Amino acid sequence: MSNLYGDFNQKIDYVFKVVLIGDSAVGKSQLLARFARNEFNVDSKATIGVEFQTKTLAIDQKAVKAQIWDTAGQERYRAVTSAYYRGAVGAMLVYDMTKRQSFDHMARWLEELRGHADKNIVIMLIGNKSDLGSLRAVPTEDAQEFAERENLFFMETSALEATNVETAFLTVLTDIYKIISKKTLTANTDTDSTGSSTLLKGTKIVVPGGPDSAAQKGGCCGS
Repeated sequence: MSNLYGDFNQKIDYVFKVVLIGDSAVGKSQLLARFARNEFNVDSKATIGVEFQTKTLAIDQKAVKAQIWDTAGQERYRAVTSAYYRGAVGAMLVYDMTKRQSFDHMARWLEELRGHADKNIVIMLIGNKSDLGSLRAVPTEDAQEFAERENLFFMETSALEATNVETAFLTVLTDIYKIISKKTLTANTDTDSTGSSTLLKGTKIVVPGGPDSAAQKGGCCGS
């Protein structure tokens, strides 16, 4: 996938903020480390507060900087909620496939996300730790059904073995790019009878979400 990554010295065409959410210890920070730096820390400690990392890559010959935000899953850090979600165009909803409770909490996390984020946010449901298949507590079918019902992307990943991690992030980032590109196209074609653009510079353009605004959701890519 070497052709996916851009030249770090080139100008950035887009900056996409993506947030990682889910219970503590499901592997959010490890997923971020694997995607951003291709690292896995066996001695990883719980995240305190909020941190983020960036990675620049090329999508459709455009330089896209992914700004991935990671937060603690503990309740005592929920005060950061509004600021954390502000400006996010993508989200990774992460559970540990060996811990049923972490999956059962997904509905609450999703409700919080949708209560604070843009209605057109692209969301990926992630069942992490697929390398621990013998300890599976969440059947793939359960997660698949939840993803389809809520119109989410879905993949099972392993940060330890780097399974589907890059694919999951790229799926979300590519879908965000398609939505943003459609907005730009709409802005460029929205002209008056004289051929002049009717949109003032800086006008916020809202494109109604629809079945053609994103790739098909609910698909599973298990490891």
